[in-house]
Amino acid sequence: MDRKILAALIDNARTSFAEIGTAIGLSATAVKRRVDRLREHQVITGFSATVRPAALGWLTEAYVEVYCDSAAPPRRLAEVVRNHPEIAAAMTVTGGADALLHVRATDVQHFEEVLERIRAEPFIRKTISYLVLSHLLPDSPEAGARVSAQD
Repeated sequence: MDRKILAALIDNARTSFAEIGTAIGLSATAVKRRVDRLREHQVITGFSATVRPAALGWLTEAYVEVYCDSAAPPRRLAEVVRNHPEIAAAMTVTGGADALLHVRATDVQHFEEVLERIRAEPFIRKTISYLVLSHLLPDSPEAGARVSAQD
């Protein structure tokens, strides 16, 4: 039942407990109790709106491989990426690069400015950028779409 509740909330976090209950055969009170327990156990960590990036003027998107000097710990890189609102996601990775950044910008010139700011960090040795041309999975969260969960 919890998975069904989670699927309903992932599909639309504004769905009422009564609607979820009707769909899965529970009362609204039972759904609320389960949701409260899922929040308490941090299975559900929050509720958010998914916004189409282009609607906010973010028309250019890229992935940037970041190569650091060996002395740069991940926590230092995390401090840097927090200072760039254009970085939608950042993670350390295996392989040649030390990190991968998902960057959104208003246009190519803006992206270049962001890249210059990132490269200005003293411990960043080089970057390799990949501009996104299109999304092969347009319903993915990376494309700014809402995710529907499977049962």
